[in-house]
Amino acid sequence: MLSNRRGVAVVAVALLLATSGCIGFITGNEPLTFSADPAAVESGAAQDAGYELNDTRPLEINETFEAAGQERQVVATNYLTDYSKSMELGPLGEAEVGVFTVVSTPAVEIAGRTLNPVGSYSDARLVELVQQQYSGLSDIEQVGEENVTVQGTETTVTKFAATATLEGQEVDVYLHVTKYRDGEDFIVAIGVYPQQLDGEEENVLSMIRAIEHPAE
Repeated sequence: MLSNRRGVAVVAVALLLATSGCIGFITGNEPLTFSADPAAVESGAAQDAGYELNDTRPLEINETFEAAGQERQVVATNYLTDYSKSMELGPLGEAEVGVFTVVSTPAVEIAGRTLNPVGSYSDARLVELVQQQYSGLSDIEQVGEENVTVQGTETTVTKFAATATLEGQEVDVYLHVTKYRDGEDFIVAIGVYPQQLDGEEENVLSMIRAIEHPAE
């Protein structure tokens, strides 16, 4: 999840490597690779919150860029773990009413410098990135925040109100977004659910508190 600024990051990596002795990368014989460890919610906590694991999948970013007149390759592997919550809605049948996503992305740290731009992103910026990926999300407004402790780290969970377009219907939703660093990776968690779903905020916060990294 290095977004559109990843090109800047990989150029900075190249400049640092030019003085750090990574000969294989400098000569172009091999790519420079970074890989995050997967993150997930403890299974019991997800079940208690009513969420079901969909899958955990790698998201690889493979960038080729020019340095010193030659092309170089950087590969960063992120992991995305998806959960969903479904409910029976009477005559409408069963419908998905909540989604929760955990993303782990490598810090890309070279010579003491963290080059993954996610490290400097605010929760508001992360929501903007979500909006860029999902055109049906609009009218985003921050409405609150709360501090929680996850993996021994206190982090701020920011709450946003928004409008989502689902199958042609507009639905008012809440989004909860947080980011923290654990070891060599940044962890981003995002929960989305309809505003009319009572009690779901605490379910999402409980999911955040139960994040495990590396996932077992």
